[in-house]
Amino acid sequence: MRVPLSWLREYVDLPATETGRDVQAKLIAAGLEVETVEQLGDGLKGPLVVGQVLTIEELTEFKKPIRFCTVDVGQANGTGEPQELICGARNFQVGDKVVVVLPGAVLPGGFAIAARKTYGRVSHGMICSTSELGMGDDGTHGIIVLPPETEVGKNAIELLELVDEVLDIAVTANRGDCLSIRGVARETAIAYGIPLRDPALLDVPGPNAFGYPVQVSDPIGCDRFTARTVTGLSPEARSPIWLQRRLQKVGMRPISLAVDVTNYVMMELGQPLHAYDRSLVQGTIGVRRAEEGEKLVTLDGVERNLHAEDLVITDERGPIGLAGVMGGANTEIADHDVENASTDVVIEAAHFDQVAIARTARRHKLSSEASRRFERGVDPAAAAAAAQRTVDLLVLLAGGTAEAGVTEVATPSGPHTITSPADHPDKVAGVEYGRETVVRRLQEIGCDVYGQDELIVTVPSWRPDLLEPNDLAEEVIRLEGYENLPSTLPKPPSGRGLTHRQRLHRRVGRALAGAGYVEAPNYPFVSEQVFDQLGLESDDPARRVVKLVNPLNDEEPALRTSLLPGLLGALRRNDGRGSHDLALFETGLVFQPRAEQSVAGHLPVDRRPTDEEIAALNAVLPEQPRHVAVVLAGAREQAGWWGDGRPAGWSDAVEAARVVAREAGAELIVRGGQYGPWHPGRCAELAITVDGAQRVVGHAGELHPRVLKALGLPARTCAMELDLDALEQVGDGTPQAPSISTFPVATQDVALVVDKPVPAAEVEAALRAGAGELLEGIRLFDVYENEEQLGDGKKSLAYALRFRAGDRTLTVDEASAARDAAVALAGELTGAVLRG
Repeated sequence: MRVPLSWLREYVDLPATETGRDVQAKLIAAGLEVETVEQLGDGLKGPLVVGQVLTIEELTEFKKPIRFCTVDVGQANGTGEPQELICGARNFQVGDKVVVVLPGAVLPGGFAIAARKTYGRVSHGMICSTSELGMGDDGTHGIIVLPPETEVGKNAIELLELVDEVLDIAVTANRGDCLSIRGVARETAIAYGIPLRDPALLDVPGPNAFGYPVQVSDPIGCDRFTARTVTGLSPEARSPIWLQRRLQKVGMRPISLAVDVTNYVMMELGQPLHAYDRSLVQGTIGVRRAEEGEKLVTLDGVERNLHAEDLVITDERGPIGLAGVMGGANTEIADHDVENASTDVVIEAAHFDQVAIARTARRHKLSSEASRRFERGVDPAAAAAAAQRTVDLLVLLAGGTAEAGVTEVATPSGPHTITSPADHPDKVAGVEYGRETVVRRLQEIGCDVYGQDELIVTVPSWRPDLLEPNDLAEEVIRLEGYENLPSTLPKPPSGRGLTHRQRLHRRVGRALAGAGYVEAPNYPFVSEQVFDQLGLESDDPARRVVKLVNPLNDEEPALRTSLLPGLLGALRRNDGRGSHDLALFETGLVFQPRAEQSVAGHLPVDRRPTDEEIAALNAVLPEQPRHVAVVLAGAREQAGWWGDGRPAGWSDAVEAARVVAREAGAELIVRGGQYGPWHPGRCAELAITVDGAQRVVGHAGELHPRVLKALGLPARTCAMELDLDALEQVGDGTPQAPSISTFPVATQDVALVVDKPVPAAEVEAALRAGAGELLEGIRLFDVYENEEQLGDGKKSLAYALRFRAGDRTLTVDEASAARDAAVALAGELTGAVLRG
């Protein structure tokens, strides 16, 4: 919200010495986020005056059209003679009043003006456009043409209000009242402790039977609708300079008198309005939900397919506007053609449901100044005053006549009241304010307060965000000053430090970073379409997601059940920007909905929640296990003088899983598998043993070509994902120092021939079990396939077995006996036979 300081002073008697920076500091202290204070006209120096064009000579000998003009500037040039000027604009003619900057002046940006020869003539100054004066867009993209009654020689700096300060306020979603000059003026008055002249305090006639007919079919979507009619508007009437300048300062473009007046009142009071050409409205104005299949061409010229939840304004033909968002083109105010200009208008000032307007604006991707205000909350009691203010301005500026008829359709409703202990703000802030301070602050924001120890607070209509005692406490605290709250550091009990879970996460991160991976945290939001791209089955548990009620992005409304979508997206972006050798990792939470869905209650803020309250809250939250994932593409080892290098492969993804398991102190079972996005022939299933049963906790390997194509990933991209919490559950986090034996190791190599479908992991497990306690380590160092030597459907697995005893040097017979026992059990369990 842009707030000109000159406009703000109309409603608050600020000290004359107060600058925009001073007001900014006060409002920030009161809890408003004033981002910047723009200095309009900074560095501007006259003479800048009003002139009247006397003659125009077209210079045609140049590539672009140039005009040599003489302009009457009165006595501003010191001689009274016409000023000779060169100008390339085409939107003015002889007799027009324009803005002339004379030699010696300085325009915004330090642009000094002097007489200079150009296009074969001498130009003694220039005729100005809005952009050259820093005024903003007026829609003409040309020279400023002033009203005919403007006095020649008048100071244009004062006329156009070029010097001002504008506060740019980032209004939070709960403070819709501050999307108006009225709301910001109220906050300013409270901050300075001075009275407010409320612009909404107007004499408004009551509703009667002579107003324009209105029928509201959806009182929940529209609980108040005020209609007023003004007739006999002058077709030649244009918005005065002061109104245009105020709209430009708040960031709006002047369009036409009727539209400008409605926009002006919206910015002043915060109540969106709409003006209909009465001659184009047929029959009763209605408010209802749209019907499927209905269409509407909005004022931006776009034909929109309406949804059944859209709230629309109608006449007997059908929809004529998207309620609270944008009007329809079939009742648009016309003023550019004087002969066909609108002379009779119907003014709409209504109050619509916040959720309905927000969903309509988002559904049609049509955010407007009106919808932004309705979404955040509009004062329903201001509708009648806003309509009256609009009528008054149209009568004043366009010579119209206000009809006596007043229509007001309202759903009966009482004011919202909150019961709160008088000392509740004290408990929340930890500061003793006292009842008098609490009552005074609540009254300053417009509340009616009754009671002693137990306060009954009636909330003002312009503050729909005040719903419970904690909201009232926040108002007291912010107005008393957040800076006055005592700063107390928490005192953690000594000796605890990081939890085991936190230490494991840090160790895993350091280990993967040491293995050459780069951490790439991602947002936890995903699109449900990504599960199709990953090739997950329709009944896959990963497809059950937790959806956000109000997502940041409509295309990603769900919380992730896997880390891979975010990591693969990061890999795709980096690959597209020239980084082709990538190894990324992430540790983070995934979200798994519970079987039974329920709603969480509100925790107290004036005391520590009890263990039961915390447990009840945790019981309704989704399961949130922590996962770890890696993705790889390109070269794993770079080529150089040391060798050829090698590309990243599925074995690197499997090794990353082993690195994580080692840090967790867990024994990871690696075997062939098939799941979702992984290539069926290059996918490892990762499992652990829990209570004697094996549990799958992840997968690793090369991704399927269909997945690579769907996600736009490089060829041979590999990935791994593990349930880190499951590893922590079975792992032994006790640090193990490496043992150094004084006795030598005995190494035995065996080559076993097995059927091709037999997993190497099963053979290794059988060898471990058969070798007994003397086995120190086992390593698969060769896989060989040759039908001529081994036979059809056979493969050879070569293992290096390391034997060692802790109390003696093993003999050859002992090592051989342990090897033979291992081979025998492997043959019994897997059908393995010694090769050769």
